[in-house]
Amino acid sequence: MIAIIDYGMGNLASVSNAFTKIGYDNMITQVPEQILAADKVVLPGVGAFADAIKNIRKLGIDQTIQELVRRNTPLLGVCLGYQLLFSESTEDGLHKGLDVIAGRVEKLQLPATFKVPHMGWNNIDIKPGSKLFAGIPQGSWFYFVHSYHVIPEDDAVMAATTEYGVKVVCAVERNNLVATQFHPEKSSDIGLQVLRNFGAMKNDNISCD
Repeated sequence: MIAIIDYGMGNLASVSNAFTKIGYDNMITQVPEQILAADKVVLPGVGAFADAIKNIRKLGIDQTIQELVRRNTPLLGVCLGYQLLFSESTEDGLHKGLDVIAGRVEKLQLPATFKVPHMGWNNIDIKPGSKLFAGIPQGSWFYFVHSYHVIPEDDAVMAATTEYGVKVVCAVERNNLVATQFHPEKSSDIGLQVLRNFGAMKNDNISCD
């Protein structure tokens, strides 16, 4: 069972429908016990960072996510859910994130010919050895909608980048923690393959302490 976290902000139905389409049982929930009992967990999201992290903390889901990472349960962050995994964001002030990946979320600073938000299809540069992108051709195209981007402290977590005026880190991977700036659920068949790869990840349930 894949748990899709509902914290009041997110593209929940489209994520759920995508997993159902490829044959994975899933549920939308905000109950920590149900999230912790799941084989795999998705943290989706669209909207403002500050509102999202406030809701997550109010529901106690911040502690739940920390426990998932400690257990090495497969966890996928998508779009805003990707950004929330980082230490802090500068969106509308400075806000502390979940801090399971060291780094900062900052607004895209682009040449005048590029529009913000970045909205549309971009191809990506995949780093070797990624579980999330196994079998996916280099240069594949994915759908993006974002005005902010992540800057990891450690380049070793980078799984893929894209070029949009600047180089953007568009996916990270560390053990069973994976996340994407793009929307795999909106990225046609190639996006569904990313979700299949996530669904195939082994739940080791090994403490990372």
